[in-house]
Amino acid sequence: MANCPKKVQNSKPSSVLIDPVYSSMITLLIIVMACVEICDAVTVVDVYRLVQYDIGGVPFGSRLASLNHHAGSSLFSSSSGAAADLSRTVLILPVRELNLTFIKEYIAQRKPLGGLLLLLPPAFSPNADSVGGADHDSVKDLMKEVLVELEQLLIHANIPYPVYFGFEDDGINTVLADVKKNDATGQLATATTGGYKLVVAVPEPKKIASPTIANIQGWLPGLKADGDSNQLPTIAIVASYDTFGAAPALSVGSDSNGSGVVALLEIARLFSILYSNPKTRGRYNLLFGLTSGGPYNYNGTYKWLRSLDQRQRETIDYAICLNSIGSFNNDLWIHVSKPPENAYIKQIFEGFSNVAEELGLKVGLKHKKINISNTRVAWEHEQFSRLRVTAATLSELSFAPELLQSTGGLSDNRHFVDEASVSRRVKLVAESLARHIYDLKGKDINIFADNSSLAVNPSYVRSWLDLLSTTPRVAPFLSKTDPIIMALKKELADHTIEVNVQQEVLDGMFTFYDSTTGRLHIYQVASVTFDLLLLLVLGSYLIVLFSFLVITTRGLDDLISLFRRPPSRKVKTA
Repeated sequence: MANCPKKVQNSKPSSVLIDPVYSSMITLLIIVMACVEICDAVTVVDVYRLVQYDIGGVPFGSRLASLNHHAGSSLFSSSSGAAADLSRTVLILPVRELNLTFIKEYIAQRKPLGGLLLLLPPAFSPNADSVGGADHDSVKDLMKEVLVELEQLLIHANIPYPVYFGFEDDGINTVLADVKKNDATGQLATATTGGYKLVVAVPEPKKIASPTIANIQGWLPGLKADGDSNQLPTIAIVASYDTFGAAPALSVGSDSNGSGVVALLEIARLFSILYSNPKTRGRYNLLFGLTSGGPYNYNGTYKWLRSLDQRQRETIDYAICLNSIGSFNNDLWIHVSKPPENAYIKQIFEGFSNVAEELGLKVGLKHKKINISNTRVAWEHEQFSRLRVTAATLSELSFAPELLQSTGGLSDNRHFVDEASVSRRVKLVAESLARHIYDLKGKDINIFADNSSLAVNPSYVRSWLDLLSTTPRVAPFLSKTDPIIMALKKELADHTIEVNVQQEVLDGMFTFYDSTTGRLHIYQVASVTFDLLLLLVLGSYLIVLFSFLVITTRGLDDLISLFRRPPSRKVKTA
């Protein structure tokens, strides 16, 4: 019994010494694991998904949204030159280095790919600052041509993997340089070899149920004579404000049709000044319409016209539709459906031609018949013509674009719109209308003269161009109370009366899917071989450390006893 306290005293220090051994091991393990986690370099960038939609049930665009694969930089193996297996690889391809022929073949043959990240030059960002210089402009013009062709390829293909757009910056360029260096060895990045992993965690896209379109209209009533002003003839000035492009979140459409919207607002402002004074108010009603659904056969214009009272439609003398009028060149075209010999058409063309000559512009006339059996509506004025209302479209485009072409895509940004050109086109339209309204044909009178109270306001034009050039306006993704719709309504209400917004459901053969943006996380991951080697080294180190601590505190015999099998119960009983 006397020895019992002694045993207790001996065992107590042993347990006290052994506890720190285990605690130090656990602490060291946690620290090592934390260090390994911290060393994983992570870059996060905003990315913009390729549009996903159906036409008559036929799928187009990117059909998936989530990404979780290693990064690659080439469609081909650098060692053999043959096509590599990229079914679990996300390709990072700068558009400035893109080989469109290879991309076309790859998509046409529906070869497997984990995902595609296309890097756009910073100059094509809606928020990029304008950079001058002739060399820089020529590069942008070349890139614009590539983007137009790439966009048409992507939106008219059914692509069974995620496709995203991003913008070049220092962070992602560094990652791409490392990926290219790794690919140059002939080994694709995998879980075995390591490399970079690209992750976009978003829910799978869902159909947008009953997407809406919003038309905005306002009136400037003409001078009443003996009867109601509703009996006066009406001139309609119309512009479609929505866009469509490969990336809905980047489709700002500065020229198509931001320039048309800006021109309409400035024309409304100028005529509101004239019509505010009974002495200068014309004997024409002016109807201003901002329509939606332009890329989809002008579906909004169709519904807006049919919502008007038949008597209102019958009072429309003619309509001028403004589309893509912000380019740097001086050539414009008036597109019509009625024959050039038509009296109204001749009057419109002659009026615009005379003013254009004074402004140093050139206006041509293009006649295109309407095929009633064809559902395709190439120009906005065709919706008027189908209701037997005289109308024309003023545009810099000489030919009617194909479906979903020239509707405000990736390359249509602020850099390619000249505010001075927009101001001159505003003056062209306003002066031509005024000479018709006030019957000043052939008279040398300049109503909207520069430096007068009725001069076009360059600051106004610039501010609205800047706003529209940073605001995506793809109709199916705009809510009924979207800020841009409310802003356009408010601005039109400042210059006209009886402003209202008509909400309609976008019908027809188009179906759209959500999920247009995402956050791309780029992780630098080590190879499995490295992980196993690290695990082996750490395990060996911990075993050696544990053995050393046990030997120094309790002796070699105690260390050996830890690995010795305990005696059986029979031996203990004996």
